[in-house]
Amino acid sequence: MSDQVHSVAEITGRIRESLEGDFSEVWIEGEVSNHRLPGSGHHYFTLKDPFAQLACVLFKGAAGRSPVRLTDGMQVKVFGSISVYEARGQYQLIAQIVQPKGLGDLQAQFEALKNRLGAEGLFASENKKRIPSFPETLGIVTSPTGAAIRDIINVLSRRAPWIRVMVYPVRVQGEGAAGEIAAAVRAFDEARGIPRPDLLIVSRGGGSIEDLWAFNEEVVARAIAECSIPVMTGVGHEIDFTIADFVADRREPTPSAAAENAVPDGVTLRRHLERLTGSLDSQTGHAFELFDRHCRSLKRELEAREPGRRIQGWIQSLDYLSERMESVLSARISQSQGDLNNANRRLEALQPDRELSRLSEICERLLQSVEQSIKRAVSSKEQKLAGLQSLLQSLSPESVLKRGFSLVTNDAGKVVTSAGQVKSGDLLQIRVVDGVISSRVDP
Repeated sequence: MSDQVHSVAEITGRIRESLEGDFSEVWIEGEVSNHRLPGSGHHYFTLKDPFAQLACVLFKGAAGRSPVRLTDGMQVKVFGSISVYEARGQYQLIAQIVQPKGLGDLQAQFEALKNRLGAEGLFASENKKRIPSFPETLGIVTSPTGAAIRDIINVLSRRAPWIRVMVYPVRVQGEGAAGEIAAAVRAFDEARGIPRPDLLIVSRGGGSIEDLWAFNEEVVARAIAECSIPVMTGVGHEIDFTIADFVADRREPTPSAAAENAVPDGVTLRRHLERLTGSLDSQTGHAFELFDRHCRSLKRELEAREPGRRIQGWIQSLDYLSERMESVLSARISQSQGDLNNANRRLEALQPDRELSRLSEICERLLQSVEQSIKRAVSSKEQKLAGLQSLLQSLSPESVLKRGFSLVTNDAGKVVTSAGQVKSGDLLQIRVVDGVISSRVDP
């Protein structure tokens, strides 16, 4: 048995140092109870399971970065470090990240599959197939009863009523949905007994991450990646991203947007053709008018000169002018068609959605990197502060007295540091760790 006696503060500090050293970064899951949110903005709650409970604190800064709204009864996963609140002698978890338990598991699965498929090259831009500008047959993989198919059909009917649409009905959520979606994509690709589509749309309406999970399954991602037909996705809302979106040749934010960008706008095309036709008619009419005036001029000259002997020459000139007119018209028509083709190619080359998706991924990675750097910096500063506190405590006057030293002052209260500062008969106060001793200097 050791005879050393510790103060409460000393033993509590040593316990805190031990816990912080062994449990500096831990994930703990349990049920939230006794949640309190005082005016300081710090969250205090208890994390419990059927056998034990743990006090937790989520400081205001960390709470501002957490999207979770804590309520009693929630099942959560908490990341942080174990420490001791010395004023109460109570160990607690200093929380840094709080996630709903189910969402955290799904998000972890999502990130793991995304990283694995990305490493295999399934998201590479060089593997993306070009989306056709004027598809004649469109294949749609979605639920036959959901709002997504109604939105898609409405948009297609308005923009391109001439297009042929084939719907492969599947379940878009629940057990077995991913297998049905993958089978539908492969069925369109193999095109046995049905016309082969020029473009596929894989789609469903919005929902929670659990509702959209079928589109995060590996079987769906690989079916899309292996499909020789260009595939466009329109899953959920603008903020929703699935594994299928990353693998697809183009991701659209909603089912309606997918339909909008899958086909050209018939009204716009008709107007453009009408403008080209009007321009061609105008140019042709102007050319005919010039040639007509020239022919009338030649006729008047012919009548005035009676050029019987030159008739053959004029016939040849007329043939030449006719051929030239045809050549000019043909060249104008060819140039107009070339301008139209160039405009279509430039339109196809501009795909801002893909660039926005790439930049969004870069921003997300940079944000994650910044958050990790901040966490490491804060952890380093906390460890340094703890070391400085320990050093300060060891240098305090109380610690010096505990090691056997004493503090001597004269009757004026000034510290005596040498024998030359006292004389015979002076009254001295000697302070030791557990009290003060009065003494007088001998003559």
